[in-house]
Amino acid sequence: MKRFAALYVELDRSTATTDKRAALIDYFREAPPRDSAWALWLLSGGKVSRIANTRELREWIGEESGLPQWLVDESHDHVGDLAETLTLLLHDPTEEVDRPLHEWIERCLWPVSGADAARRHAAVLDGWRGLCHDGRLAFNKLLTGALRVGVSQRLVQQALAEMSGIDIARIAQRMLGSWQPSEAFLRDLLTPGELPGDRRQPYPFFLASPLEAAVASLGPVDDWLLEWKWDGIRLQLIRREGEVALWSRGEERLDGRFPEIETAAAALPRDCVIDGELLGWHDDTPHQPMPFTALQTRIQRRKPGPKTLSATPVRVLAYDLLELDGDDLRGHPLSQRRSRLHELLAATGDRRIALSPEVSVPDWDAAAALRAGARERAVEGLMLKRRSSVYQAGRRRGDWWKWKIDPLTIDAVLIYAQSGHGRRSNLHTDYTFGLWDGEALVPVAKAYSGLDDKEILRLDRWVRANTLERFGPVRSVPAVHVFELAFEAVNRSSRHKSGIAVRFPRILRWRDDKPASEADHLETLKALAR
Repeated sequence: MKRFAALYVELDRSTATTDKRAALIDYFREAPPRDSAWALWLLSGGKVSRIANTRELREWIGEESGLPQWLVDESHDHVGDLAETLTLLLHDPTEEVDRPLHEWIERCLWPVSGADAARRHAAVLDGWRGLCHDGRLAFNKLLTGALRVGVSQRLVQQALAEMSGIDIARIAQRMLGSWQPSEAFLRDLLTPGELPGDRRQPYPFFLASPLEAAVASLGPVDDWLLEWKWDGIRLQLIRREGEVALWSRGEERLDGRFPEIETAAAALPRDCVIDGELLGWHDDTPHQPMPFTALQTRIQRRKPGPKTLSATPVRVLAYDLLELDGDDLRGHPLSQRRSRLHELLAATGDRRIALSPEVSVPDWDAAAALRAGARERAVEGLMLKRRSSVYQAGRRRGDWWKWKIDPLTIDAVLIYAQSGHGRRSNLHTDYTFGLWDGEALVPVAKAYSGLDDKEILRLDRWVRANTLERFGPVRSVPAVHVFELAFEAVNRSSRHKSGIAVRFPRILRWRDDKPASEADHLETLKALAR
């Protein structure tokens, strides 16, 4: 645990990406394979769950430290981060227990996951009594599942690629989906050349970057393939040796949830891997997709019934061909991949898997005019892809751009605030906003970004000084402050109290110039809904 704890502290204190990558490389070079596998799993988002909830940890630390519960609660409120609070409330033991990371997880925590309170309590005390400050902090981070040190999975993969000399795309592919940390997994992950299991995995997705420069700076429009930016579920459709799999961009297999797509994929004449967008699309609205909220009813059902299938039919709009008959096409130009994709899909003519249409324009001005009317088409704007581009992994600027329409906006009132996470765990940075419905404010959106550091500090001081009620970590505040919120779309939703769901809300600005009484009404938002 000492080596992993030192890594955690170094990553947490470092602000430069190069320093973080260097620390990761040093760790993976020196740590035993079993520890390295667990560290990789944790840094990639893995969590040791069902050990203790927040209430239990607060009670147990009070008993162990001899402090009254009110002081534990006040300490947590002051520090913000629960793992750090637990660490600070205990003294270091006279002698630290020297166990490697994998033993703390495999022998101490994993066996008691979901067990009775007495066994879980004993396991937690084992760590608290046997670890000094840095090790105890890392241990507590495992308990709370809040291992946030500013390290992305991509950065970890970069470190492994630099250390091993293996292409990062191969490493990223092998880490897709669900995997268990073990020496065998780490060995396969860092094995040069292709392994049999590589053919069962999807490829890492190529992600577009937001277009912020003038579109004319991209050069001649004929160098670019233009498509609509669909608002659905990005996925890879895999047909290999007669077997079909659907993988979401979130690295989740969607088996059974979209049986009509699996049937259509099985009918394709050749093995392939297709990159595309899954959309709800009803025959009653042949010219545009259904709202994204319609897909949520399908995502939650692993085996949808006839009623669900009828209410929300789906199709895949395919826009790239990554593999054909076992040949990796990602290194070929997009124009060639697109041509072969067209030939493949034309052989079946099944509209459940159809080619995403190209948007033809004579110049960038015409493209801008089409983009301006994108919302009426139920799309988010335009995708711009260089025809000569290869298919890369992750977000790589230069070849693929998303040129989204300007967001919708409303003026809403702050009604709740909650502490953030990681470095901002001691500040209130998670906000809930409401709109007027008669004389009452109805919650319509949560937002976590958009304010600068000075504004966050100012608002945090005000929240602490003007809290009306507390609901666990959430504080209600007076209806005083108005903020302009931006969002991509509005849809009717029976799952929300307001009857409305907004897509990707964020703060544009703090409206000091507007009193809360002049904030927008719920009917204004409903009028924008599809």
